[in-house]
Amino acid sequence: MEIVLYPVATVRNTRLAPIDDDWGGILSEIELSEGMPAEVFQSIGDFSHLEIIYYFNQVDDKSIALSGHPRGNPDYPLVGIFAQRKKDRPNKLGLATVELVSCSATTITVRNLDAIDGTPVLDIKPVFREFEPKTPIRQPDWVGDLMKHYW
Repeated sequence: MEIVLYPVATVRNTRLAPIDDDWGGILSEIELSEGMPAEVFQSIGDFSHLEIIYYFNQVDDKSIALSGHPRGNPDYPLVGIFAQRKKDRPNKLGLATVELVSCSATTITVRNLDAIDGTPVLDIKPVFREFEPKTPIRQPDWVGDLMKHYW
């Protein structure tokens, strides 16, 4: 089975390195790829939030891990890659729910996107409240500790 993906857009921002914390002040522009018609953004401004699926293109294949302590911190439990959100994933895919700040014909500006400058965007979806969890979100205590300086 062959899977072919291509970037529909590219992230533009001031973050040049994949640093784990302090993403809160970063605004990102998502620019459509050449050949992607502006009509794909038609009515996107009607939404407050979007889901951005992107490719961790700077992750070295040698750093991909199937389990480990989040952020390499031995104070956190040993967990599988699918029980954490680190960038060193088997398919190098990232997912972020972002706030739409503004939009133009070929560029949208978003807040809360933890992707560095030049990151390829594979897909963009509007957030529908009907797709949000219907039950309370449960997570281990270590997650709150890990995320305390992220945004």
